[in-house]
Amino acid sequence: MERFAALLDALVYTRGRNAKLALIADYLRTTPDPDRGWALAALTDALDFPAVKSSTIRNLLTERVDPLLFALSRDFVGDTAETASLLWPQASDDAMPPPSLSEAVGLLQGMTRASVMSELPRLLDRLDADGRYALFKLATGGLRVGVSARLAKTAFAQGFGVPVEEVEEYWHALVPPYAELFAWGAHGAPPPDTGELPLFRPFMLAHPLEDAVLDLEDYVAEWKWDGIRVQIAHAGGETRLYSRTGDDVTGSFPEMAEALGFPAVLDGELLVRGTHQGGEVGGAASFNALQQRLGRKTVSTRMLADYPAFVRLYDVLILEGEDVRELPWTERRARLEALMPRLPAERFDLSPVVEADHFEHLAEIRAGARDEAIEGLMLKRKDSAYVAGRKTGLWYKWKRDPLLVDCVLMYAQRGSGKRSSFYSDYTFGCWDGDPDEGAELLPVGKAYFGFTDEELKQLDRYVRSHTVNRFGPVRETDRGVVFEVAFDSVHASRRHKSGLAMRFPRISRIRWDKPAHEADRIETLRALVRD
Repeated sequence: MERFAALLDALVYTRGRNAKLALIADYLRTTPDPDRGWALAALTDALDFPAVKSSTIRNLLTERVDPLLFALSRDFVGDTAETASLLWPQASDDAMPPPSLSEAVGLLQGMTRASVMSELPRLLDRLDADGRYALFKLATGGLRVGVSARLAKTAFAQGFGVPVEEVEEYWHALVPPYAELFAWGAHGAPPPDTGELPLFRPFMLAHPLEDAVLDLEDYVAEWKWDGIRVQIAHAGGETRLYSRTGDDVTGSFPEMAEALGFPAVLDGELLVRGTHQGGEVGGAASFNALQQRLGRKTVSTRMLADYPAFVRLYDVLILEGEDVRELPWTERRARLEALMPRLPAERFDLSPVVEADHFEHLAEIRAGARDEAIEGLMLKRKDSAYVAGRKTGLWYKWKRDPLLVDCVLMYAQRGSGKRSSFYSDYTFGCWDGDPDEGAELLPVGKAYFGFTDEELKQLDRYVRSHTVNRFGPVRETDRGVVFEVAFDSVHASRRHKSGLAMRFPRISRIRWDKPAHEADRIETLRALVRD
């Protein structure tokens, strides 16, 4: 437990991505099993201890210290776990030695709502302040050390010299503490057997299309639909739906679990049906309609009827046990078209190819698109294999409206007036290069409107629980929230580190589904500067 606590402490004070990768990789290499597996599970938010809640910690503390002192300290510190770890009374000298991480996990897993108030204090008495802080964070699932699941998996790959794409593919077949994964990565054992499991495969991603003019002899165009990119996989008699980050979202869209009945892995856009005049169910509704269903653990019968989900298919990765990712797009498209009659029409349709005589004609079509479910165009090289990640020259995304960018929340400050108790003023940034290569996030704007009161409450809770640093009244958050920011124009500015200033920025929507490393780059904004 002491080594894990030291890792968390080091990660909190480490800002650079590469430095965080190095810390985690070194820990995974030098820590024995199963401790390193439990640490990896904690870093990827794969652990759950139902008996321990934030309220449990507060109740324990108010039994041991003055409640007013705890409340004032919590308000000043801003984090329940940190406050509790510092205020916890010093244990007696005859306390047991600190537990290993594996022992701590085992004890937490054995706690119940009835036993936690007596068993958790005994465990806390064996730890110092750093260990208590780590235990609280571990138990409540809120490490808040600026490490995403993707970064932790990348650290595993770097630590053991294996492809991160393979780590991603095996991940969903395994459970903590990932003995098979470490046997493969660290000791050269055969990879885990995943043949009969409906597993996630890493997505192929696109580069933004800047000023390039592409030859439509080599590229095909499709609409870029404004939903959630998903993967639907069926194997071993089971179907799962995954988001682009690899999260299993089948529970939020149970109708899709019954929609695919043969072995396959398909790539597409999750949408909900739109309703036209007269009640006729037509094409895709706006993203706002889809948002009604995102993140729900249970879905009512009415919601299933009001917002019926379907997947607009882009690609096929695996079909009847055959991995077709190495085939060119043209062949994969032919196979996808051929299997459409086997799929229920109410749950699947095919993203159409956009026909154009030449690139300028395609630009005219794009400019004239007014469907609210269309974000722009995708241009895919016809001979491209389905390659994990974002590879130059293969796929491009060409958004319809260039004055919309995806930015990462960096700082928050309390508002004024009726918002004085909420963190409602947000500073956001874009990447100055490739975040996977250690690029810096630079502030590009600040906004304090464009969201609903309910979204404000969500954001306020997020800021309070994801603060990593403080600068007077300003809180710095981890890089976990992406905003789609709308703005009128952007200009060169010497006053800002990014060299840019946005005019009239406002939050168009909150992209809870989008990982921070997929937010836009500074170069996207620079291309919009007009003299």
